[in-house]
Amino acid sequence: MKLPSFEFLRARSLAEAWALHSDAGGDAVYLSGGHSVVPSMALRLQAPSRLIDISQIAELHGVELQGETLRIGAMTRHAEVLANPLIARHAPLLSRAAPHVAHPAIRNRGTIGGNLALADPASEFPAAVLAMRAELEVMGPEGRRMIAADDFFLDLYETALIPGEVLTAIHVPLPPEGRVFGFDEIARRRGDYAMVGVAAQADMSDGVVSDASVTLFSVGVTPMRAAAAQDALEGAPLSTDSIARAQAALATDLDPPDDPGFPAERRLQLARVLLGRVLTRMEAVQ
Repeated sequence: MKLPSFEFLRARSLAEAWALHSDAGGDAVYLSGGHSVVPSMALRLQAPSRLIDISQIAELHGVELQGETLRIGAMTRHAEVLANPLIARHAPLLSRAAPHVAHPAIRNRGTIGGNLALADPASEFPAAVLAMRAELEVMGPEGRRMIAADDFFLDLYETALIPGEVLTAIHVPLPPEGRVFGFDEIARRRGDYAMVGVAAQADMSDGVVSDASVTLFSVGVTPMRAAAAQDALEGAPLSTDSIARAQAALATDLDPPDDPGFPAERRLQLARVLLGRVLTRMEAVQ
């Protein structure tokens, strides 16, 4: 299907991007990698009168350590997330999620900022940043805001971004020694949207879980924090018993949609199985 007609403009600074957005009366969309916006326009899911290319804005690029966090620019492409050594060391859930994101051609163009701003509930990166308790840096004409990942994803394709704001970076707290990580998903084919996925991390002290963070994706309208599963792991060794308790707790955490081709109970069972796999792998490396 052909795209609807639109005006294409390139911004060289955030101030210029905000001005171009304002001049369009809000009927504008920011374009980074284009692998979310362009398909949605082709399907007539949105039809902005103006596309504003923000890919050349310097503030949106770069991966660097800043104090106790790793700052990842929103224009970091999926392939860079996969290959960057700082991300692999300090934000390993992202580097583990990246190979599951679509296919190499898309990973070479798609950006992490565009992915998070779209907030697709079946996407890998939103669940990863939620599990890492990252903060999202956004900037608009009124200034800079830091939004906790737990507060960023509001509803289906809906985030805490105010019209005109730009997601500029992701700030990931540096992991302490002893933290273990796990990520996996079940999809019909490699590169397809996940049927269910899990991102998890846990701090281990003397073999006991002191802080667990478990999130799931493709189980609701947003990435979901599994609070009851986390509680089931806290204060206990990561073992067969605690993993079984966490799996059982998913019945409290999740209320997946009931689809005629994929019943809710089947999705919940897959979530239990996948969580068990991820936590068992984490147990093996502690």
